[in-house]
Amino acid sequence: MKQNSKDNKLGTEAVAPLLFRLAIPSIISMFIQALYNVVDSMWVARINEDALAALSLAFPIQMILIAIAVGTGVGTSSLISRLLGQGKNKRASNVAEHVLLLSVFYGAIVGICGALFSKQIISMFTNNPVLIDYGTRYIKIILVGSTALFIPMIANNILRGEGNTFIPMITMLIGSIINIVLDPLLIFGYGFPEFGIEGAAIATVFSRILSGSFILFMLFKGDNEIELNLKNFNFNFSIIKGIYEVGFPAMTMQFLASFMIAGFNAILSGYSSTAIAALGIYFRLQSFVFMPVFGLNQGYLPIIGYNYGHNNPNRMKKTMKLGFLIAFTFTTLGFLLFQIFPGPLIKMFNSSPELLTIGKATLRKISLAFPIIGPAIIGSTTFQAIGKGFPSLVLSFTRQIILLLPLGYILGKIGGLNLIWYSFPISEIISLIAMFFWLRSTLINVFNEMEAS
Repeated sequence: MKQNSKDNKLGTEAVAPLLFRLAIPSIISMFIQALYNVVDSMWVARINEDALAALSLAFPIQMILIAIAVGTGVGTSSLISRLLGQGKNKRASNVAEHVLLLSVFYGAIVGICGALFSKQIISMFTNNPVLIDYGTRYIKIILVGSTALFIPMIANNILRGEGNTFIPMITMLIGSIINIVLDPLLIFGYGFPEFGIEGAAIATVFSRILSGSFILFMLFKGDNEIELNLKNFNFNFSIIKGIYEVGFPAMTMQFLASFMIAGFNAILSGYSSTAIAALGIYFRLQSFVFMPVFGLNQGYLPIIGYNYGHNNPNRMKKTMKLGFLIAFTFTTLGFLLFQIFPGPLIKMFNSSPELLTIGKATLRKISLAFPIIGPAIIGSTTFQAIGKGFPSLVLSFTRQIILLLPLGYILGKIGGLNLIWYSFPISEIISLIAMFFWLRSTLINVFNEMEAS
């Protein structure tokens, strides 16, 4: 059984070079993914502003799919890295087999729901018939083709769990670049029939099919720490339990994000569809700031998880210090970008005076908390890496549901759109303070136990 060449690097190689080598491929791929999100919206915005607003309404639904994939993927990566740290390679391979079958199962369920209930789902968020029409035409294709999203997103985490971030980078690059190229061709009919907003959805599904095919080929070709053999697959409920002990809180956090965006869209619908479009632009642009931190996570999590499983607190401490510093740097640069250039950023989508006015205020006010969000993301990932996903769930629920939505509603009533955006930084500051004390207490106990053993 292959064991020492790949997994030992997580426990022996110098921390800074290892973290950068593992994280940089994921940072690049996440950056390309963020670029896809922005370009996709820019092309849809050229149809008209209603199409862009409909895309914003569909975004929470897509985030539910992402929640399933991210939760399963985080649980998979955390469990595989810990099992490899304990030398249990065969069980780690069995984990990978389970999640591939889960990907197909989730895709079938979501696809059926999309085929039957897409219009009803969009109608929950608006009663505007134009937005319902645009949103239904887009989301139905996304939901029916959801297997194409689940497989690459979940399968990438199998390799990330063993410290391989290069192949996942290539997988995401394939999907994102093909999607960027296909968007204008299919939306506006350049060399193809003109599909309009459906063209954006078709481009997304087709590009994911290609990226999913690539990652499956790389998994089954046999050059990995994980060795797959579905012919001898035996279902083991304890593996599902192990995945979702960490994965379910991560999944729920993503669900909360979807619920938060849907709830905030509902609040903004009392003002204008332009406000909804502005929030949609913000979420796509913020991915440029946060995606690199999520890419950093892909290198950070297996190092923390492996050394936790291998009882090496000193390497965990070194990795955490570096991770927090890099994340702070990323999001502080994002803060400066949003504060200095909000106008040009909004104009990439649409230059209407109303959208420009609302959008500039949106970017400047929400981004006030960016410098602290990077460390907060790393703190949440630290909980997940050591198999303690519950604190991340509680903190995410507190930030997005208990704080953000009520604050948004109250500030909107007091000062309208001028105040409503401040609910974001206020909720981030409060939740970060709570996270700091909870994480500090947890790590003191963890390190004491590790050093005593």
